[in-house]
Amino acid sequence: MFIDEARVYVKGGDGGNGIVAFRREKYVPQGGPAGGDGGRGGNVIFQADEGLRTLMDFRYNRHFKAERGQHGQGKNMHGAWGQDLVVRVPAGTVIKDEESGEMIADLTEHGQEALVAKGGRGGRGNSRFSSSVNRAPTVSENGEPGVERWLKLELKLLADVGLVGFPNAGKSTLISRISAARPKIADYPFTTLTPNLGVVETRDHESFVVADIPGLIEGAHQGAGLGHAFLRHIERTRVLLFILDAAETEGRDVLQDYETLQRELASHNPKLMERPFLVAANKMDLPQAGANRSRLEEAFGERLMFISAVTGQGVGELIERLHRLLQQAPPPEAEEVEEAVVTRFVDEVPFMIDVVDGVYVVTGNRIEKLLTMTNFSTDEGLQRFQRTINRMGLEDALKAQGIKAGDTVRIKDMEFDYSE
Repeated sequence: MFIDEARVYVKGGDGGNGIVAFRREKYVPQGGPAGGDGGRGGNVIFQADEGLRTLMDFRYNRHFKAERGQHGQGKNMHGAWGQDLVVRVPAGTVIKDEESGEMIADLTEHGQEALVAKGGRGGRGNSRFSSSVNRAPTVSENGEPGVERWLKLELKLLADVGLVGFPNAGKSTLISRISAARPKIADYPFTTLTPNLGVVETRDHESFVVADIPGLIEGAHQGAGLGHAFLRHIERTRVLLFILDAAETEGRDVLQDYETLQRELASHNPKLMERPFLVAANKMDLPQAGANRSRLEEAFGERLMFISAVTGQGVGELIERLHRLLQQAPPPEAEEVEEAVVTRFVDEVPFMIDVVDGVYVVTGNRIEKLLTMTNFSTDEGLQRFQRTINRMGLEDALKAQGIKAGDTVRIKDMEFDYSE
């Protein structure tokens, strides 16, 4: 089954916890702190694989989580890093953040990689907190949580030539004649329900890939017919081949068909109008096609080819023309991904306070991360947490909200009773 859209959840591995430990060996009195750091969590990496042609695998497996880092150990031994999780996707896959719509990567080449969820750093052991004032700290950090997010995957097929035309124009018949592809062919609209790829060989035994895109109709860029689902696949092609029904077997005017196709492509992506193209007037084996011959020659000139996909008339010459046009055509452009701009000293709001049913709910990335990485099993860890939130200004902000002794403060899943 051909699947070209998927929604997946990814999570980088959590960092390992740092530990509290002291050096205790014979003849080494007061050895000092020796708690090692936790290891970094593994990253989730998507890698393009030219051997894949569909996102079918992601219909049944939608959750990908990298390995967490190992915890630190005594004798200043640090935990091992978590193993990265490499997920293979078809070449031509666009990766977007579902919440923001931001494009993360456009993987167009075999082996190309994108880091989609970074692993968390390992927590520090107590040896990191030793100082001239505190020679025997009993404080350590938990590992940082890995990045987690929902992603939207969109596959755009990579092909040299894209066949564009109305339903029943003869695209499927043509690709079945010029390649080993065997799409479903019948005398009714929308016979082709998924894109088909075929490898075409020239007289000189060179080859190129042709994509048979399901038929477009007027309004396709707005979702009419099947166009909205498959217009994206045309964006990857280097050359366009418009297949027209010269015999007008469906009762439409052949030149109006071409104008409609042009409008739909331009409405979807104006850059498609810059692509090299040829026009194939199909069904020339039918008597009524001859009446449109002069009109078509006047409209398209040297770009026009007369063919019959059923009998093979003109098909060999069409293949050679397409191959020559491909040799001159530029490679397809990958979608631009905005480069990340690192801004230092950003005035980030460390927390926000909402009062819900008498409970003071505190949210914010900085304070939630602090809570997760704090080891509350030691008094010194709790005291460090208290000092840090005081520097953030949380207590003053709670007082400004009218908090009283005994009121409940909630940060993530942890609740505290407020006291002066």
